[in-house]
Amino acid sequence: MRNTTRASNRPGRTVVASALATALGLSLLGMAPASFAQPAATHQFAVASQPLGEALNRLAETAGVQIMVPPDLVRGHTAPALAGQYTVQQALDRLLAGTGLVHRSTRGGVITIARAAAPAPSSRPSPPTAAAQPAETQELSTVQVTGSRIKRAEVEGPSPVMVISAQQIENEGHATVFEALESLVMAGGAVETELSGGFSANAHPLNLRGLGPGRSLLLIDGRRAADYPFPYGGRSNFQNFGNIPSGAVERIEVLAGGASAIYGADAVSGVVNVVLKRNYEGDVFKLRGGTSTMGGRDRADLQWTGGRRGDDWSVTYALQYYEQELLYGFQRSDWDRRRNPAADPRIGAEPSAMLRIRRGGTSSSNPLIALPEGTCQKWGGEFIDWTYRRISGGNVQTLGDACGSWNDERYVHLSKGKEEAAAYVFGTYDFNDALQAWASLQVWDSKAESLGGFESITGPHTDGVGRRGDFYDPQFGAVIAPTRYLSPVDLGGVAEMNQHYKERSVDLAVGLRGRLAERFDWDATLSRAEYDFERTRRRMVGNLVNDFFFGPQLGSTSKGVPIHQLNLDRWLRPLTPQEYASISTLARYEAESWVTTGSFVLTGDLFELPPGPLGMAVVMEASRQGYALDSDPRVQPGVVQLYNLTGTNGGGERDRYAAGIEFSIPIVDTLRASLAGRFDKYDDVTDVNDAKTWNAGLEWRPFESLLARASYATSFKAPDMHWVFSEGSGSYGTSVDPWRCIDGGANPGCSGYSYSMFSVTRGDPALEEETGKSWSAGVVWDIADGLAVNVDYWNIELNGALERMANAEILEGEAGCRTGLKLNGQPFEFAAGSGYCQLVTSLVTRTPEEGQGIGRVTEIRSLPINQSYRRVAGIDAGLNWRLQTARLGRYNLRLNWSHTLASERQVQATDAVQKDWRDDPDNLDFRSRITTGVDWRLGDWSAGVFGTRYGSLPKYGGVGRTGVHFLWNANLGRQITDKAALKLYVNNVFNSLHPHDETNSSFPYFYDVYSPVGREVAVQFEYRLH
Repeated sequence: MRNTTRASNRPGRTVVASALATALGLSLLGMAPASFAQPAATHQFAVASQPLGEALNRLAETAGVQIMVPPDLVRGHTAPALAGQYTVQQALDRLLAGTGLVHRSTRGGVITIARAAAPAPSSRPSPPTAAAQPAETQELSTVQVTGSRIKRAEVEGPSPVMVISAQQIENEGHATVFEALESLVMAGGAVETELSGGFSANAHPLNLRGLGPGRSLLLIDGRRAADYPFPYGGRSNFQNFGNIPSGAVERIEVLAGGASAIYGADAVSGVVNVVLKRNYEGDVFKLRGGTSTMGGRDRADLQWTGGRRGDDWSVTYALQYYEQELLYGFQRSDWDRRRNPAADPRIGAEPSAMLRIRRGGTSSSNPLIALPEGTCQKWGGEFIDWTYRRISGGNVQTLGDACGSWNDERYVHLSKGKEEAAAYVFGTYDFNDALQAWASLQVWDSKAESLGGFESITGPHTDGVGRRGDFYDPQFGAVIAPTRYLSPVDLGGVAEMNQHYKERSVDLAVGLRGRLAERFDWDATLSRAEYDFERTRRRMVGNLVNDFFFGPQLGSTSKGVPIHQLNLDRWLRPLTPQEYASISTLARYEAESWVTTGSFVLTGDLFELPPGPLGMAVVMEASRQGYALDSDPRVQPGVVQLYNLTGTNGGGERDRYAAGIEFSIPIVDTLRASLAGRFDKYDDVTDVNDAKTWNAGLEWRPFESLLARASYATSFKAPDMHWVFSEGSGSYGTSVDPWRCIDGGANPGCSGYSYSMFSVTRGDPALEEETGKSWSAGVVWDIADGLAVNVDYWNIELNGALERMANAEILEGEAGCRTGLKLNGQPFEFAAGSGYCQLVTSLVTRTPEEGQGIGRVTEIRSLPINQSYRRVAGIDAGLNWRLQTARLGRYNLRLNWSHTLASERQVQATDAVQKDWRDDPDNLDFRSRITTGVDWRLGDWSAGVFGTRYGSLPKYGGVGRTGVHFLWNANLGRQITDKAALKLYVNNVFNSLHPHDETNSSFPYFYDVYSPVGREVAVQFEYRLH
């Protein structure tokens, strides 16, 4: 059991020091603006005459700048050829000449395209404009950025939005969209990983601000994506961020904070909007192949992105194939149980017990019965003879001999095997200048393979109940607790242990959009998103295991313990693959989810106010969301026919109707306010009727280069559908039995009082919505041409959050109600006859066990409850610097930092608020994260470096914290012809795996948030056709 003693720390001093360092750095930058006054660098351009949007994209790639190109503005314009040496401003002037469009540089050099306003009538002539001076932008471009439906000229608004371009994803070395998203500084919350496994082990959840995977919303081109069909942890719904083909992505916009007034439910901790490519011209082929330098995990990625257009139509398409080799633990030399840094020196590291028989029951203190000589050698080196010991009362206790193995952990998968294919197509047709039809289709298909886990046999099985851990055997004249794990020798190879996934997601949308009265843009959309899932794994059948190993039940003891006679001939030798096939079957899980949405959005300027136009957006939506989860009927709670395997079923639909309105209000020339409200009406079986949310924001620009901003938003989250419609989900896990522990006087350590227990959770239609509120305040400062900084404080609160009563919480509550004591020996706060005690004791089922005065826990019924409170607050900061030199090339530097200042939680309404949850030894969310990147380009050469600094985590032993962790990616590229380019990638340059934790005694002796893959190298070839 982990020590919960807290280490002393001084977060205040760290924050003050960081703030002082930031202030000093900004002061020095502000004091020396002349140092950034570099001569405007020129670039060698070779851009053929082509549609203007595509020409601007080529310019951006050549010069290494970011250009926001509104499709509506550039449609129908053809750019002239551009060849020669120009600055970015000169090149833009030439491409935009005669189009009625101009350009403007904002926030660290981000360029927006704008429509030049007609000159206002005047009674007197205006003075002539100098030819060298670029035209001033009067009517700015209207691009829609996540966080608002009102199109605006500036990239920055009242709420911070991080934009990740497709080029940035490539420059930072990320092979997939999820790799880019999990590097976000605000994505520091713990999630299930490939190492931790879990019910949704093939998905890639994202946890923004540490508030949980289900509280961030995934949008595809502004539309809600379907939920992952299999629930997170077997209990709650979430969205998979790993099924988005990177070849189709134009950019990703991330709003970290509440946005329910704009997007509805689930936008509590943030919104991730993946914007796909549009209005593409030409074809680009990319082939990337790589491997890890430590061996294994070969990867290949083939992409074809292209587009065509005519006078009144356009089509953009992307095809992608991705393959990844399954990586096993035995492909890593350090993946070894013997490396345990916290092993007691009196015992040392011990192999996993793969074949043993305990005398007297399941308690870890019971002795082992000696196996016949030569038994372990029958497994041909997989098993070894080992004498097992334990520490009891400060002394070494010898338990006896059994068969152990150092290889069991070496067969686990470190990274899944995958084969993915994706296709995307987007098309438009212009009926006239004011009406356009469009359609979008995205299909993703995946086959994946991962370790299905070692099957273990511990005792006879009963249908509807599951397996036992002990029974009375007349051969030994005692209760015994046998354990046996099936190895690759029994199954016929490592691959026979794997489980297989098949997944497919489809996103189809059609719509009409146009202009109304030359003032309003409107968009009517009908969309359907579906996600299908199938998982298969081979598992043993309970009754067949009984027949093969335990035989029929011969009766029961006076304590109700069943009597069986273990077939020692079969128990003490390997199975043949044919024998395993005869007692096993293929278990199949199927699931699907869907969401159908119709929406209408109207946005534009209502009328002119003295400081500017009053912007407005109106949205109306109707949607139907549903899911169906059909696990193998033989694993359902109450059925349980497969050996040591449970599952969950559920299904239902939910209708939602919504209307919202948003205003952008100019107050004075330098001050603008935003206000939004939304009403969501739900039609389902829950107690959720409707939800009203609103937000407000302020933008103050005292001068063009400085923005001060603030926002406040309310949010809500309807109960996850599986929380509501689950027909029951169950799982086995090892837990401490606190009642037995306190009764035996072994608390608080409770050594020897842990065993496997079955827990089940069922849906509850009486659940209510979660509600939240968030606010932020900060500044964005364009210090000099190409240099910008931003700093924002944020605060998010969540009330009535749904949490499942954990097994440990239920068992400790039961023990307190039975004994009147907590595990630490203090009096329990609830009386035995209280409502709380009546509830918590009813959730635990016990059955008599031989030699025990208190029955064995056979089932824990866990409940979802609307009681949890969460608060998290912190600071985000960033720096963007674009430096162009005449001789040394162009440099882009970006630095982002997120630091959690406070994290509080209250699991139940009866608990005190835990103010120091941020620093609690059980909290595995990162307190801080920093990312930095530098890109360089000179002529045909380019290079990039991207680094991530992960903050410390609590040490496993509960005292102190681990060191910080750094990862560095690097790449080097060259344009070998005008159409072809090569790039070399090295990810995790220094082969850094994880911080050392000398207290971690749980294999692999580090937290699963760190990747064991190690350094990877890859080569990419790109060929472009214009």
